Amino acid sequence: MTELPVFRARIQPDWIDYNGHLRDAYYTVVLSLAIDEVMDHLGLDAAYRESTRCTLYTLELHMHFLHEVKDSDELTVATSILDFDRKRIHAACDFTCPRVRGPVATAEVMLLHVRQAEKPSSATFPPEIQLKLETLKLAPAALATRPLGSRQIELKRR
Repeated sequence: MTELPVFRARIQPDWIDYNGHLRDAYYTVVLSLAIDEVMDHLGLDAAYRESTRCTLYTLELHMHFLHEVKDSDELTVATSILDFDRKRIHAACDFTCPRVRGPVATAEVMLLHVRQAEKPSSATFPPEIQLKLETLKLAPAALATRPLGSRQIELKRR
């Protein structure tokens, strides 16, 4: 297994609420930017999107807020591929900041590969993307050590 790049985000002043904490919506903004980096790493970058008209859509997202994030914090997001099939990716993201030991938030996301057209439709990943996903997928032992969220997201096999 190889690793995905770690995304780093500097908290913006307008992201902070009246309690001095990161607004919950901005965790999702940071997550979205981290997924963009994952897409680039996988080869689903701007050139791919332009030539194939394919991209990733988010089908489902579960966010767990574990510790408050303050305006002085720098967030890092480490993404792991938990599973995938020919059209979907099940990923997990751990948000950390140096001030707090352990994750400050976690997210699980189900992504769908979509061909954009007048009527968007799901599309099979090209073989080279499937191979890259296979090299990035967490090993069963590493997967077993990940804590479960409030409700498991999983690929339903048909």
